[in-house]
Parts: sequence; C-alpha cells; structure tokens
Amino acid sequence: MSTETTRSEAAAGAAEERAGGTASSAPITYAGAGVDVEAGDRAVELMKASIEATHSPQVLGGVGAFAGLFDASEFKRLPHPLLATSTDGVGTKVAIAQALDIHDTIGYDLVGMVVDDIVVMGAKPLFMTDYIATGKVEPSRIAAMVSGIAAACAETGTALVGGETAEHPGLLEPSEYDVAGAATGVVDASAVLGPDRVQAGDVVIGMASSGIHSNGYSLVRRVVADAGWEYERHVPEFGRTLGEELLQPTRLYTAPCLSLVEAFNGDPAESPTAPDAPVRGFSHVTGGGLAANLARVLPAGMLARVDRSTWSWPAVFSLIADLGSVPRADLERTLNLGVGMVAVVAASHAQHALEHLRVRGQDAWIMGEVSTYDAAGPALAGPDFVQGAKGVDGGGVLLTGSYS
Repeated sequence: MSTETTRSEAAAGAAEERAGGTASSAPITYAGAGVDVEAGDRAVELMKASIEATHSPQVLGGVGAFAGLFDASEFKRLPHPLLATSTDGVGTKVAIAQALDIHDTIGYDLVGMVVDDIVVMGAKPLFMTDYIATGKVEPSRIAAMVSGIAAACAETGTALVGGETAEHPGLLEPSEYDVAGAATGVVDASAVLGPDRVQAGDVVIGMASSGIHSNGYSLVRRVVADAGWEYERHVPEFGRTLGEELLQPTRLYTAPCLSLVEAFNGDPAESPTAPDAPVRGFSHVTGGGLAANLARVLPAGMLARVDRSTWSWPAVFSLIADLGSVPRADLERTLNLGVGMVAVVAASHAQHALEHLRVRGQDAWIMGEVSTYDAAGPALAGPDFVQGAKGVDGGGVLLTGSYS
C-alpha cells in the first residue's frame, strides 16, 4: 500500500470521526448550504440606480466599494464642527410588510428612525448605511427595500453611501428579514440643541405623525391577532385596508426641523449660535411615547405641562385602543398617539414657528409650556407624570386634561 493511499484513508477516517458518522460523498457548496451569491449580485444591480440617485458631489467612489467615502471639506465652514451619529431599526413592523409582501415603505421607516434622531441635536444628516439580514435573498424584494431607503434619503438630503445584505439560511425563514441603519450628521458646537437651552416660559409645539410610525408594533400585532382581524380587512375609518394603514411610512421631519433652526437660530458659519436662540430643542417621539421622550430634552428642575385636549388621536390609535381594550397609560407609554416630533421654542417666536412649519406642509400646534418645579419637593406621581427617561435624569413632563 502506498504512502499516499495510507494518508488518504487516514484523512477520510479523521473527517468521518469529526463528523460523528459517515463522511458525505457529495461535495457541499455555499449555494448548497443556502447562500446564493449570484442572487446577491443581482440585488445589487437592481438597487444600484436608486442608491446613486442619493449621491451628492461629496460622495466619492461608486456602489460596491468596501467602505463609503464622503468629502468632509465643507466642515471647514463651521468654526467647531461636531459629528452626530445614530443607529436604529424598524422593529416588528417588518412582520406586517412580510405578511403583505410590501417592502418599499419599510425604507422610509428606517430613515425616519435614524436620521430624525440626529436632527434632534440640530445636526444636518450627511450620509447613511443600511444592513439587511434575510433567510433568502430575493433580488426584487431587497431592491424594493433599498429603493425605499434611497427615496427617503433623497428626501432628507442624506447620501446612502453603503450597505450590506446578509443571507442567513437556517437562522431566518426564506421570507423573513430584518433591517437596520446608521447615519452621521454634522453640527457646529455653538448650535447643538438640547436641555441646556430650555428656559421657563418656553412653548411646546407638537408636530403631527403620519400614523403609528415604527414603534409599538408588538402591541399592535397582538391586538390585531387576538381580535382575529386580517391585514386585508377593509376598515371604513381608514378608507383602506388595515394592513395598508399599519404600513403607512414614518413621516420625515428632517427638512421642516432644519429649516426652522436655520430661519430662527441663524447660520453658525456666519456667527456662533447664541445660547438663547429661539429654537431650544426637538424631541423625536419614538419608543416610550410622548412624555418619556420629551422629558429627555428638558433639564432637571423644568416641567413641561402638555394638554391632551390640544389634539385628537388619528383613527388608527382609537381602533387599537378599542379593539384591545388597551389602557390609556399603556398607549401613552407605547405609541406616539398622533405626535411624531416636538419642538421647544421661545414663547416670543411660537406663532412664527407654527407658521413656518405649516407653510412647509407640517401640521403643528401649541400643546403646552415649560415652567420650573421643585424636583426635590413633593413628587408628582401617577401615570400622567414622567421624570427623566432612558438613562437621562432630566426634567419632568405632566400630561393634563383629556384628548379631544
């Protein structure tokens, strides 16, 4: 017996021992394991045009590089540029998109969740990357998702400079996927918005949401499932199906908010933003609801009293509340209830701020005001009061009155 034969037999025996049984006679390929590289390449070709449509002259290189490049020369116009970054996903809203085989709206949700968190700081978004994990790459489905991301990026002035599509057979079912994204923006140090700018007497302005946006869908899906409703069910209050209403894309607040800051606080490239500039801050109403997110942008010792009677719930929230007999306190801690973004502005500029937002297509109204309170004194208690949230030991928010 030759030495080579002996080695081959030994290797085969070792392979069989490692496998705990008989070695496979057929070769195992990556495609055989469930990953289709060619499908991934086809998906890239389908999404390429929509991605490139978001690129400004500051984006260097094309689609397919290992990393995206962005020319930061424009930062030189700012005295003290700071980078702002945020990352997020869409949550279990993707389960409804998968059930209905509608995937382009999810991209708007992703961009809204990520980019408008940057805007809260007063930062202008520059570029974004996305990540899609799926059980099986279906090129047209991936392209639909990315086309939605790209369209929302274009609307917010954000370049989509890169992304990743990962095929995870055995971990996700073929039709399942999840999406996430990260974005980077820039703001001058003198123009950063936040709690340190808020003063007693400031006005709280609410901006209407387009619906549920991208938070609270675990509650929503449970309510719908327990009621036995199908997503294809036509709902007269909506004038469309339940599924179409639940997939309504997240409203993008980037343009109206940044326009408000520029118009009222000035351009920091020309002169530093004054500490008492009229636009004090924003609060993006996402997970946790209105009160918890507003409390994050208030300083300790300040209290925002928000009057529920200043707005009415859109029909989708009333339906969820009634269908699931969901307590009001739980709704307020979970859903935006019709308010997607909040601005805190100086009282002297409140009416002008409302007009500025409305001219730009954003429904807005005064919903409350800020005052001082003794945080060390007798504590406000009950579900109507929130003090600090998500690790921020900030101010308090008190919800008063009843919804109209």
